[in-house]
Amino acid sequence: MIPFPQINPVAIEIGPLKVHWYGLMYLIAFALVWLLGRYRIKKGMLDITLKRFEDLIFYGVLGVILGGRLGYVLFYQPSFYLTHPLEIFSIWDGGMSFHGGLLGVLLAMYLFARKENKTFFEIADFIAPLVPLGLACGRLGNFINGELWGRPSDVPWAMIFPGAGNLARHPSQLYQMMLEGILLFIILWFFSGKKRPVGQVSAVFLIGYGFFRFIAEYTREPDSYLGTLALDFSMGQWLSIPMILAGILLYIFSTKKPA
Repeated sequence: MIPFPQINPVAIEIGPLKVHWYGLMYLIAFALVWLLGRYRIKKGMLDITLKRFEDLIFYGVLGVILGGRLGYVLFYQPSFYLTHPLEIFSIWDGGMSFHGGLLGVLLAMYLFARKENKTFFEIADFIAPLVPLGLACGRLGNFINGELWGRPSDVPWAMIFPGAGNLARHPSQLYQMMLEGILLFIILWFFSGKKRPVGQVSAVFLIGYGFFRFIAEYTREPDSYLGTLALDFSMGQWLSIPMILAGILLYIFSTKKPA
């Protein structure tokens, strides 16, 4: 067992102004998307100006924040937020759903693609490799917050998280950071380095994220207000299954079209 690092969730405090690590991780995530996207545009991976790409990021930011928060509210704690509606806006305390954020980003990309006279999957294939490092930042923010901890474990690197009792647990946030973030980024970055049929990069993202999330959920403590659902799967696992299936179908369909 190793001790959980005691990190102040507030990164910067100037008078009444407080910048939380969780929010700072989102800023770093969007900065990484911007830097990686600029690089890919300069490499000719999408016919779009840098100015229009920055507009796309703006739409994506709205999609992530609004979709992620509303997804968490609707998928995970609808009854709580129905009785505490003002808490919906307390995103600095954590509580964002990846699957909700994904839906928000998909909507943003769809609207942007229509405006730019491009297909949805042209935009999605360009954006997909930029996303995982942002996800890694989000999981690191979860770890710093000491939230979304893992299930009890006796592995040598298990930790006792504040507020999680006296049992040592998997640092599942770090597992997800490595799998859904860093490893998925490496896979997508190299896979998208060659010209692929339209939709195929998006398909690999859906399959990869869904699979890694499904596996990591076995080490993550199910939400206390939900527990496990049918087949002893968590909500995260059930939400990941459609992603995997959609990714497989999209990959099969995309191979029938020329690159």
